[in-house]
Amino acid sequence: MFMQVPGYVIAQMLASTLENETLRLIFNVTHDQFVGNVPPGSDLQSLVMEIIITFYLMFVITAITDDRGTGQLAGVAIGSTVLLNAIFAGPISGASMNPARSIGPALVWNEYKGLWVYILGPIVGAIGGAWAYNAVRFKPLSEITMGAFTLQL
Repeated sequence: MFMQVPGYVIAQMLASTLENETLRLIFNVTHDQFVGNVPPGSDLQSLVMEIIITFYLMFVITAITDDRGTGQLAGVAIGSTVLLNAIFAGPISGASMNPARSIGPALVWNEYKGLWVYILGPIVGAIGGAWAYNAVRFKPLSEITMGAFTLQL
C-alpha cells in the first residue's frame, strides 16, 4: 500500500496544476488574480486550523472506509465533513485539507506566500486522524462505552 503513495501524490499534484492552468486559460484570468489559498490571518492560526479540519476529515474517511463499516453513505459523510470544514474554517484558513489543492494554484499563479501552512497542516492532521481512528478501532465498543450508560443507584 505504501508503495502506491508516491504515484498518488504525483497524480494529485499534476491534476491540480493542470486543472488550475485550464481554468486560468478558459476564464482568461490574469496572474494578479490568485485563486489559491493564502492565510487570511496569521500563519500559525491557519496552520492549527488546517491540522484540526484535516484531522476530522481523515478520521471520518478512515471510519467510513473501515472493513467493519457498510460504506453505503460514505459519500454523504465525507462530503458533509468537507462542507462543515469549509463553512467553519474557510474564513480562518481557506480550508484546503489537501496539499495538492494549494500547490496547484501556487505553481500556476507563482504565488507561494504561506504555502508551507497548506503542506504541513494537512499532512500532520491526516496522520493524526488516521492514528486516532486506529487507536480507538481496536477496542471493543463495550470497553469504550463501559459505564457510560449504566445507572448508578
